[in-house]
Amino acid sequence: MSKAISQVPFAVNEPVRSYEPGSAEVKSLISTYKQMWKEQVEIPMIIDGKEVKSEDKIAISSPQDHQHNLGFYYRGTMQHVEDAINTALAAKEKWNNLGWEQRAAIFLKAADLVAGPYRDRLNAATMIGQSKNVHQAEIDAACEFIDFLRYNVEFMTEIYSEQPVSDTGVWNRSEYRPLEGFCFAVTPFNFTAIAGNLPTCMAMMGNVVVWKPSDKQVLSAKIIMDILTEAGLPAGVINMIFTDGKETADKVLSHPDFAGLHFTGSTTVFQDMWKKIGNNIHQYKTYPRIVGETGGKDFVMVHPSANVEAVATGLVRGAFEYQGQKCSAASRAYVPKSLWDDVKAVMESQLKTIKMGSPKDPSNFINAVIDKNSFEKCKGYIERAEKSAEANIIFGGKCDDSKGWFVEPTVIETTNPKYESVCEEIFGPILSVYVYEDQDWKETLKLVDETSPYSLTGSIFSQDRYAIDEAYKALENAAGNFYINDKPTGAVVGQQPFGGARASGTNDKAGSKMNLLRWVSVRSIKETFVSPKDYKYPYLG
Repeated sequence: MSKAISQVPFAVNEPVRSYEPGSAEVKSLISTYKQMWKEQVEIPMIIDGKEVKSEDKIAISSPQDHQHNLGFYYRGTMQHVEDAINTALAAKEKWNNLGWEQRAAIFLKAADLVAGPYRDRLNAATMIGQSKNVHQAEIDAACEFIDFLRYNVEFMTEIYSEQPVSDTGVWNRSEYRPLEGFCFAVTPFNFTAIAGNLPTCMAMMGNVVVWKPSDKQVLSAKIIMDILTEAGLPAGVINMIFTDGKETADKVLSHPDFAGLHFTGSTTVFQDMWKKIGNNIHQYKTYPRIVGETGGKDFVMVHPSANVEAVATGLVRGAFEYQGQKCSAASRAYVPKSLWDDVKAVMESQLKTIKMGSPKDPSNFINAVIDKNSFEKCKGYIERAEKSAEANIIFGGKCDDSKGWFVEPTVIETTNPKYESVCEEIFGPILSVYVYEDQDWKETLKLVDETSPYSLTGSIFSQDRYAIDEAYKALENAAGNFYINDKPTGAVVGQQPFGGARASGTNDKAGSKMNLLRWVSVRSIKETFVSPKDYKYPYLG
C-alpha cells in the first residue's frame, strides 16, 4: 500500500453549520425545504443501477403534516428481492477486483457531494420526511454521514496496512478479502447517516449489498442513492429495495449466498432475524456475519455532588432532542432527593421556552414523532401515567394529532423504580425520573444496572471523582457508550465509536475499524523464498 495515500488525512470531522437566525446558510436550507415540500416525488427502487417501478404505489406524507401528500414510492415484490440478490452477485467479481483506492475514491467523492451540492437537499429531505429540526438534520444527514464516509476510508487504509511480521527467508502477509456472497443492510428511520453508512461501509470493503431502508425514510434514501450514483458507484454494488420486511427477511436469509447482515432497528426484529439465520445455517456456503444495533433504555445517574444546571440541561437535551427518537436518548433518570427540587426548577424554566412545530420554522426545538403508531404509543404511556398512583406527570403530557404527530416533551416522576415507563423502551419525548434518597447511592447504582435488558448508552453527573469511578465500575456492563457529566447522546464518528451490548446489539461499534473488520475475511499468506530440500531438522543430526 502506498504510504503517501495512507497519510492523507481523510479522517477529519465535518464542521457543523450553526444556522444562526438570518444567516445565509439557514435561508438556503429553508428555501430548499419549501421547494421540496411542493414537489411531488416519485421514488423507484434501484436495482442494477436502474430505476425499478411496480404497480404498487405507496403515498408519502410528512410527520408534521400527515394530510400533505409528498408523492409516492414504488413497493416491490419478492421478485424484486430476487433480482436485487442476483444483480449483486453478478456485480461481485468486478467490484471485488477493483483496487481499494478506486473504491475509496468513490466514497470520498460521495462525502464531498454531501458536504457541498447535496447538503441542503439531503438535510431538507430529512427534515421533511423524518421531522428533524435544522440542527438535528445537520448533525445527522450532513455531518455524521460525511464523517462515516471519510473515516471509513481512513479505517480501511489502516486495516489493509496491518500486516504480520516476517522471519528470515519468509514473507508473511494478510489479505483482507470481502465476504463470499452478498450482504444485507436493514436501516431505520431515525438517522439518515445510519441509512447511508450500513450499506456503504460494507461496499467499501469490497462487498455487494442488498439494502432495505425504512419506509419512513425513503425521501432521504433516494437522495443517498442519487449521491452514490453521481459519485461513480457501479451498478449492482448497492441495490435499494422497498419491500415487505418479514417476507424480505425470509427470502434473503434463506439464500445460500447470504454472507452478512448489517442491521439497525428493533430488538424483536433483530432477534427474529438471528433465529432465521440459525435455522438456515446448514444452507449457507459460509457462516454469515451478524452485526446489529437495536434498542436502548438509556439512563442518567445523578450524584448528590452534581452541578444542577448541567444535570437539567443534560436531561432536556438528552431526552427531548429529536423527540427522544434516538436509540441513545435519555429516557430514565435517577436524581438524589437533595437536588431534585433545584433540577426540576431549572428544567421547568428551560422547557417553558421550548417551541414545538414544523421544522420549517428553525426556532422550533421539538417536531413531530415519526407516525401514528409512535404517537399512539406515547399517548398511551402518558394516559396511563395520569391514572397511576405511582406516577405523576410534572411537565408536558399534551398530544395533538390534528395536523401532525405532536407530543409535548413529557416528564414523569415515579415513586416506583420499576414503573413501566422506567423499564420499557418508548422511543418518544418521555423522560421518567426516579428520586432516590441520597444515602441510597450504592443501591441505586445496582438498580440502574438491573432495571433494563438494554445496554446502549448512559451517563453519570458528579463533581466527586470517587463517585464517578464507583459508577464507572458499577455500570461497566450497563452501557456500551458511557458519558461523564454529559448527556448520553451525540456520539461522533471517530471520537466515540457507537454500539451497545445485552439486548442493545452486538456492540460492533459503528464509526470504528472494529465494524469494518466484520466485513472482511482474512487470508494469511506465507511465502518461503528458499524452500528446504531435505526433511531432516538439525536435531536429527
